[in-house]
Amino acid sequence: KLGPNGRSARWRRRRRRRGGGGGGGARGLQARSGEGSQRLTDHPAAAKDLLKCTAFATADEYHLENLCSDLMSSGYHEITDLPRDASNVLVIGTDMLAKPNDYGLIFLFREGSVVFWNVEDKTVKRTMQILEPHEIQPYEIALVHWENEEVNYRISDGHSKLHRGEILLNSNLEPDESILEKFAFSNALSLSVKLAIWEVSLDNFVESIQFIPEMLKAGKHVKLSRSEVMQKIGELFALRHRINLSSDLLMTPDFYWDRIHLEQLYDKTCQFLNINRRVKVINEKLQHCTELTDLMRNHLSEKHGLRLEWMIVILISIEVLFELARVIF
Repeated sequence: KLGPNGRSARWRRRRRRRGGGGGGGARGLQARSGEGSQRLTDHPAAAKDLLKCTAFATADEYHLENLCSDLMSSGYHEITDLPRDASNVLVIGTDMLAKPNDYGLIFLFREGSVVFWNVEDKTVKRTMQILEPHEIQPYEIALVHWENEEVNYRISDGHSKLHRGEILLNSNLEPDESILEKFAFSNALSLSVKLAIWEVSLDNFVESIQFIPEMLKAGKHVKLSRSEVMQKIGELFALRHRINLSSDLLMTPDFYWDRIHLEQLYDKTCQFLNINRRVKVINEKLQHCTELTDLMRNHLSEKHGLRLEWMIVILISIEVLFELARVIF
């Protein structure tokens, strides 16, 4: 089965594990451990206790304030247990559960991503429909559903952790503490799906300019106008800005500085999702694309300068001819 960029899910997962970029989110983190399916087959009771957490990136940004009102009027309820410094996130509860083992939670991040915990599929679809009017620069629906992250989790004894691609949540936590830990996991998952969308955007950009080095190598003329080159430069810097300046991909958010346990959960999940390595790869690609667009801009500038020089030479020649004509005649 091929995704929107024409690559198989298996190929993209393999590239993600190796840190090679080249596409977006994995289809189930449990599959990465290579042991999940066998464990579930051997222990049917374990499959019964297994819950699902799914993350999507649907737009560049959400209008959270208006979105909250719409969700409340649709039967959801807002959860306000997060500390005040956990800004730019809306936590919503729902009674439409996939399984009775845990309560249903939805984390909506202002940056345009949403994470569902133990929410039935029907309610997930309904929530995504409610989201649509509140999205700024929404992504293609097919891309949203292709570039998702899905991780299994269960309620168990002991400290919460990410173990072999599966989230284990402490059964003895108070509800507000459990929400905080789910927030830490959700934060990392939301970054991963956003990064997956940007990886696809960069892949599309690379495909749009890959003919340039081939034509230069063959000694052919590259037919790109100055406005087209400037448009490509704008697309490139906009993507670079979103990845490196307007997101938390390069550093741990301030929220975790005085919450060591939550920071460990967040960092462990980011490490498992290869976020740092993927960011490094995508920045290397961005650097290469920047060099190529700079080459084209310099080439066009030289052509423009040469054209101006010839215009000046022609004007001087015309003036000389007029002076000769005046002297002779």
